Amino acid sequence: MKTTERVMLTPAYVLHQRAWRESSRIIEIISPEHGRLGLVARGIRRPTSPLRGLLTPFRPLLLSWSLRGELGTLTQAESAGTAARLGGRCLMAAFYLNELLLCLIARHDPQAELYEHYASTLSMIADPAQLETGLRRFELQLLQTIGYGLNLERDAASGAPVVAEGLYRFEPERGLVHVEHRESSGLIVQGTTLHELAAGKFTDAERLREARKLLRAALDVQLGGRRLKTRDILRELARYGAITAMRS
Repeated sequence: MKTTERVMLTPAYVLHQRAWRESSRIIEIISPEHGRLGLVARGIRRPTSPLRGLLTPFRPLLLSWSLRGELGTLTQAESAGTAARLGGRCLMAAFYLNELLLCLIARHDPQAELYEHYASTLSMIADPAQLETGLRRFELQLLQTIGYGLNLERDAASGAPVVAEGLYRFEPERGLVHVEHRESSGLIVQGTTLHELAAGKFTDAERLREARKLLRAALDVQLGGRRLKTRDILRELARYGAITAMRS
């Protein structure tokens, strides 16, 4: 016989929500102690619901729920702070973070460190000057969390330390392997890029560009061909000149 788990006012963020029945929604959340899970928020679509404007993405919350099986039932919600001020590219980048979590993090798998990293990344990417660096840091942490982190310090073939002037090819089954020439087939990145990615600080646009391509390739392996809607939206907006592409 299944027992009912009751959780009281634990920190959480809403990642996504969808309509359910006439007046309710199913919200996907992430919390440090309970990971990602789905909750039924009953009556939230009614105009008189006190939670109607509260359960929004990027706002720190305190949530209570009861859980028996795959989906839980939301029983209480309170604000735990103000939502990050996000607009334009920064807002789309935040939705990109949420989509990555929904696609790559299994339900009911607590990830306290990733949760804290997500919260700090939301604050970081609210500053357009920190947007690209914040995204790269988060992507790297996410890969590590799901067990597919990149070894940025050693050649996957020889075990030799990565050197700044060296060139390295990304091989999904092995990692980063030293090559002699940039004309070699596959995705090639410079050792300096790997050093800067490991440190979470970038000196120029070229290093950021290489880091972006590397992390996108590594994430695409884990996505297994699944397309991200946020990437498609950004491409369309860029095509019509409505927004500069984030190119994540």
